[in-house]
Amino acid sequence: MTGSVRHPLPGVVYPDPTELAQYVEAGLLGSETLVEGFRQACARYPDNLALTGIGLAMTYAELDSLSTRLAAALNLNGLAPLDRMIFQLGDSAELVIAFLACLKAGVIPICTLAAHREQEIGYLADLADAKAHLVQGDNAKFDDVAFAQKMQGVAPSLKWIVQARGVPRSEASHLQQLIDSVSEDDANAILENIELDPCQVAVFQLSGGTTGVPKIIPRFHNEYLYNMRAVAAWLDYRPDDVLFIPQPMVHNLNMGCCFGPFLMTGGTVTIVENVLRDTLVATVAHARPSWLVLGGPILARLDNAISAGELDLSNARGVIAPGNAPVLREKLGTPVYHVFGMTEGVIMFTHPDDPPEALDTTHGRPVSVADRVRITRPGTEEEVAPGETGEPVFKGPYTIRGYYRAEERNHETFTSDGYYRSGDLMVENIIDGKSYYTFCGRTKDLVSRGGEKINCEEVETAVAGHPAVAAVAAVGYPDPVFDERLCAAIIPSDGCRAPSVAELGTYLQEFGLAKFKWPERIEVMEEFPVTSSGKLSKPALREFVSKRLANESEPPSG
Repeated sequence: MTGSVRHPLPGVVYPDPTELAQYVEAGLLGSETLVEGFRQACARYPDNLALTGIGLAMTYAELDSLSTRLAAALNLNGLAPLDRMIFQLGDSAELVIAFLACLKAGVIPICTLAAHREQEIGYLADLADAKAHLVQGDNAKFDDVAFAQKMQGVAPSLKWIVQARGVPRSEASHLQQLIDSVSEDDANAILENIELDPCQVAVFQLSGGTTGVPKIIPRFHNEYLYNMRAVAAWLDYRPDDVLFIPQPMVHNLNMGCCFGPFLMTGGTVTIVENVLRDTLVATVAHARPSWLVLGGPILARLDNAISAGELDLSNARGVIAPGNAPVLREKLGTPVYHVFGMTEGVIMFTHPDDPPEALDTTHGRPVSVADRVRITRPGTEEEVAPGETGEPVFKGPYTIRGYYRAEERNHETFTSDGYYRSGDLMVENIIDGKSYYTFCGRTKDLVSRGGEKINCEEVETAVAGHPAVAAVAAVGYPDPVFDERLCAAIIPSDGCRAPSVAELGTYLQEFGLAKFKWPERIEVMEEFPVTSSGKLSKPALREFVSKRLANESEPPSG
């Protein structure tokens, strides 16, 4: 391994060769690609179930064969290594097959979502010169094949539409027909001629896109494989483990920390094709998962099923959640591990051997011994002391060196010595001599009440402990006196009434939260507005609250 890429792709910021060589010499990054990592699992566990779900059972040998044949078909139909394919489909076996096929063919998946539309798809396809567009094909509410045709007019590079499911359409190539067009022997012969570079881009992931369209984040074969293996080792994923992951699988967190590591260790990934309450309950009963990924919106949908004892979690070794471990542990009866991660790089988890204080109050430690974390005063390079909140900056073997084709953005995103500025707020806590980190929100997720800054994440953590609260999101709303006040949007626990402002104040007083941080308005909701990627949308929630205020201030008609 030379420590540098053989055929650099224009617009990609590759790791510094000297730093890369250091990670190689330390035994962290190697000469393996993601394809080789997956094939090792297939060789060891060919008969293990790779994918399961309602009506689905696919072994590693079967997944390997199907993705190999599709990879060859992509090549035969004109896609060459380093060409790009837009992914726009929901969680499914077809998504996993196509993802692995692209890796084997050297084609770079662009990880967009089924819910993305013209603004995102058109921009990203054009920016990345995507040649192919993979759509689901059986969405009853959206004709994505027709949409893909429309996008060909927006991004002239898009020459080919591939339909993953549904009745074949003449406007697109059908995924199953592509697989059927090549025998496994012929496919293997074709792929022998495709040279994969461990230092080359494997996947184009996307930033969170909280403002404007998402930015493209290149992830490379060797560092993404290391990322996956480091997570698997940290949480001790095993070949007999089963993963329940009802979030978009193309998200970096789910790919790099969940289904990706599982496919590298011989475990079973559960495909959850929709997040309706009955589907979630039935899938858990079918799969009997040992690991579950449970974010706030999913927990809110499952709250009454959990209270009623409908979920059999007796097989669970752990639950991965962004926070609230003490409450979830008591509610679910399983170990709960906090996670903090970003597509740009660093991944933190709490660990099974961590002390209770760390498990309950922090987001853990980086999974790599080579990850470097500094907590700085926002907008500066001045480090703050442990216990003081600041902006974390990161550097390490799987942290990016730059966004794709974003020179101006890259200039302002990194420190003078190459650390990535996260835009988050975090505090370092020393527990039993080790550094643990607690995510405290975004630098912009603040409410300014008469000059006093209120961190929404801090308030949400406090309110979430109230027994009548299943989920909470805090946002500011305009006020003529204080400029902003704080609203808590609450999804009540099953069978409970949401607390009033006064009742919540009494609880927060006992909790120990400063009074100026108490919410002064409560909105009771059945579900929160979400982004196209399924994450809570704070902008949409703020707009909802503002409209409610405006309607309340309007004089009655007549």
